[in-house]
Amino acid sequence: MRICAALLALFFSTSLSAAYNPDVLRKAADLDAERLKQADQEVSNWLAHGRTYDEQRFSPLDQINSGNISGLGLAWAFDTNHSRGLEASPIVIDGVMYSTGNWSVVYANDAKTGELIWQFDPQVDKAWAVHACCDVVNRGVAVWKGKVYVGTLDGYLVAVDAGTGEEIWRTLTIDQSRPYTITGAPRVVKGKVVIGNGGAEYGVRGYVSAYDAESGDMVWRFWTVPGNPDSKPEDDAMAMALETWDRSFPWWENGGGGTVWDSMAYDPELDQLYIGVGNAGPWNRHLRNPAGLDNLFVSSIVSLNPDTGEYIWHYQGTPNDGFDYTATQHMILAEINWQGEQRSVIMQAPKNGFFFILDRATGEFLSAEPYSRVNWALGYDENGRPIENPDVDYKDGKQFIRPSPVGAHNWHPMSYNPQTGFVYIPTIEGANEIDPDYNYEHEPGFWNLGTQPMPQPPGEMLFQQAMLRSVLGGGLLAWNPETQQPAWEVKHALTWNGGVLSTAGNLVFQGTADQKFRAFSADTGEELWNFDTQTGVMAPAVTYTVDGEQYIAVQAGWGGGLGLAAGLKPPPGPPRSRILAFKLGGTGTLPAVPERVIYDPPPRLDVSDEVIAHGNVKYRQYCVGCHGMSVVSGGSIPDLRHMHSTRHEGFKAIVLGGALSGVGMVGFSEVLTEEDADAIYAYILDEANKDKEERENPGPQWWRDFKTWVYLKVGGLIDSAM
Repeated sequence: MRICAALLALFFSTSLSAAYNPDVLRKAADLDAERLKQADQEVSNWLAHGRTYDEQRFSPLDQINSGNISGLGLAWAFDTNHSRGLEASPIVIDGVMYSTGNWSVVYANDAKTGELIWQFDPQVDKAWAVHACCDVVNRGVAVWKGKVYVGTLDGYLVAVDAGTGEEIWRTLTIDQSRPYTITGAPRVVKGKVVIGNGGAEYGVRGYVSAYDAESGDMVWRFWTVPGNPDSKPEDDAMAMALETWDRSFPWWENGGGGTVWDSMAYDPELDQLYIGVGNAGPWNRHLRNPAGLDNLFVSSIVSLNPDTGEYIWHYQGTPNDGFDYTATQHMILAEINWQGEQRSVIMQAPKNGFFFILDRATGEFLSAEPYSRVNWALGYDENGRPIENPDVDYKDGKQFIRPSPVGAHNWHPMSYNPQTGFVYIPTIEGANEIDPDYNYEHEPGFWNLGTQPMPQPPGEMLFQQAMLRSVLGGGLLAWNPETQQPAWEVKHALTWNGGVLSTAGNLVFQGTADQKFRAFSADTGEELWNFDTQTGVMAPAVTYTVDGEQYIAVQAGWGGGLGLAAGLKPPPGPPRSRILAFKLGGTGTLPAVPERVIYDPPPRLDVSDEVIAHGNVKYRQYCVGCHGMSVVSGGSIPDLRHMHSTRHEGFKAIVLGGALSGVGMVGFSEVLTEEDADAIYAYILDEANKDKEERENPGPQWWRDFKTWVYLKVGGLIDSAM
């Protein structure tokens, strides 16, 4: 089987390098159920989102290994059409790479040279970006019988001809009167394309749907939270869930959340499809759910029949979620030795900071142990329910909670290496103040949390950066699931680091926020190699072979939720979003980074401190998600401190009138008054002039180094106390 697959790959890659014949391309992309079930045997390819249905993200390839990794070099680089965050896992089949970029654009590239074969732009309405919590990203495609499938930001599922990049069919999967989005990758199971969506914070009701891969017709839909209690539930699962929702709060009017926005896995032997379900909306559980009920199926893993969408079992890791502790994080299916017995398990390290092991046939709870610093719960009882910490209940006032709503692990995929027995987790270290807002009123189409906006760190920019780095750390953790203990850990300089790939070459690959792509020893964690990517890396790497050579490929483009909002220092020069591919002996180089253009701001406005403070509050409420804390955008979103004069002159036309809605910046006149816009502008100018003064008078280097050291020490003490 492996020999046949290798010969086919060699034939198709050689043919493709000569001419991109549509018929040849379609034949290469002719995946069916049996081929996907046997994906592990096609070591030269990366056929599915996690390479195989079990989503282990481990490759048996070992041509590139810990002994020769120093010879790894850039083979090729491909610049996408846009310059925002990249999060996709490419699919690679017989020498062709299929991936997605910003605005749900699909690219087909020659996997050996990077040459663009075709691209498909679904023409997403740019104004829809206002509904996207976490950048206009997309995590990839699925391929089946000569078609490439993509979910678009504005809610469509589109089938594209693998030979030409032309659209075959398009199905609207959402109610566009509601602020749904799609950023996750579809999966194809038994001829059905499965896709979820996002938008829990904005006011939607979650579900996952399956569509016929040939026609685009919907086959089934599974709702994750109940609808109006005065209506008949859609099925027995919704009838069960309805009993766990407090009717004193009308959650159904604005959905209740529970969106299936990322992770799925499939077991062909058990014929079970597993979905990860997101958080409830609004976040404030004392407002949403004063009775303290479980609120099924938010923050749960749910097993479904892939033919019908019928419920099989569920496990809820965070009952009555009040922290944005989604269970949409990566799920891995594996066979492990659990307490002396071989068990077929599903493993997950969701946002809430505990590593879960379940029996994947029945959903039986086996274990949950903290893989990160946690204060919201003291542990889990024998029935798999959390023992919550009453000392951090925010019912009567604000509390610092660990992990933060960003999570101890977010969407960035982890990897399981059956040779070492370790799961490699891209971890996030952080705490967050949750301040309940009982005067909450729903604002359609905007964030609706039932909590006060996150406060800004006090003081000058250097202190704010130091505080962010002290309370928002990141790392790579090797976790032994058989012992439920860490094996090794590497701490990174920044947080929001990339997903993980592990290989039989005793290697673990991960991109990092500080603009590096790195390789570590899988057994010890020693860093063996790195490459300067010129931008932060969030996406996970994949590996494949073409013409007998192994390649490692990764998307490099900074942004995403925390990448934009945290105010981490942006990379130098204009933003870039690229696919990078590496091989042994690669000699490619990236072009030099041009200087970033910085325009000095006009003088501060002659307004009171109260006006600036009001602008700060409104900025944090409506602007921080894209333009960053303290007006420092971490990605390609324009840095408002350095706006061109035309942006200053047209500020209110942009902010209130939507003059730039064609590029994704809609108007906010529904929620902001002219006075609000003036106050926001005054606040931005104040921050911009602080930045200008710091650039013009930075002080001697020793003083800047000393201040940074002091601030980090102070931040570390504050962090330890929380």
